[in-house]
Amino acid sequence: MAPKGIYIYGIVPNFYGATHFQSLESSGVYAVSFQNISAIVSDRDSTDLDFSDNESLAHVLVNHEKTLEDIMAKGFDMIIPVKLGTIVNSKDEVLTILAKGHELIISVLKEIEYLTEIDLAVTWTDFPGIINEMACHPIIIGSKNQLLQTGIALTQVELIKAGMLLQEKLDEKNKSVELKILEAISTVSLDIIIHEVMDGQMVTNSAVLIKRKNAGRFVHAVDKLKGEYNGALNFKIVGPLPCYSFFTIEVRKLNPEHVELARKELGLKEKTIESEIANAYLEKSKSLLPENMDVPGCTDNLNVIHNAYHTLLDYSAAVRQSPNDEFISLTKEKVSENLILVKIKDKYE
Repeated sequence: MAPKGIYIYGIVPNFYGATHFQSLESSGVYAVSFQNISAIVSDRDSTDLDFSDNESLAHVLVNHEKTLEDIMAKGFDMIIPVKLGTIVNSKDEVLTILAKGHELIISVLKEIEYLTEIDLAVTWTDFPGIINEMACHPIIIGSKNQLLQTGIALTQVELIKAGMLLQEKLDEKNKSVELKILEAISTVSLDIIIHEVMDGQMVTNSAVLIKRKNAGRFVHAVDKLKGEYNGALNFKIVGPLPCYSFFTIEVRKLNPEHVELARKELGLKEKTIESEIANAYLEKSKSLLPENMDVPGCTDNLNVIHNAYHTLLDYSAAVRQSPNDEFISLTKEKVSENLILVKIKDKYE
């Protein structure tokens, strides 16, 4: 039998009424509360998160986003998403996460109180027509004519070069149109993140952070763009959504053995402060500067020191989430108490 776990979808404040929380049952989730916040979770098999293939990952992603959006539709408009695939072993571990990240979570809830995310995907209506337009670009025509004048059949390499030049011109056009779109919607946006596009047909795939009260203004700005491009572009608006792209909680479980190895690599005592960690890293790195890269093993050693430093930075951040004095204890007992780091996922990752 597969081991059971608890999957965490998001975190909400507790000021919603009992009716709100009771309504969660129809979505197959429930709340685990700590002081004035709650994690919205479900019980599931740990093996469900085996991302061995893209199909499995896509299934989990769809379920994750649908559940969060169902929760939001039930009136939980203030919800901080938790990173996809966050699963823990017990309710106690959920409570530890809420306790460790409490200060951070409260600050984020205050920040998103009146905010929402809207995703905007824009594609060409007649993509073959755009390709034909690019093929008629003077530079591409000139390049093609120059090759044909030789009277020799084009080689595979020359065909690849021609395709790359066509792609380059298409990318330039897409980028130019994307900038005009983003400029138009920036007047009602607080922040915009550009996600990777699926293919050349997609002009932009953007996440937009707005005030909820400005949702109508955002739609109006998009409608105006539709008119300006006279049907040449398809605009797909998805939202309002939880602020996936801007405020997602990430739970990082630290490995006590890695922390101990990092301490030894940097030559630190069992009681230290952050400035000593930084100084130890700098001292260790001095002999591994670029001019010494020809020394055998130098690059590998630099990577070891770099990883040790960042391991201890994560550990010290985890320590700061609990009441403590200015010192950072690296004893095995204290390390075991500070293996959970709750942070905001970098929106550009």
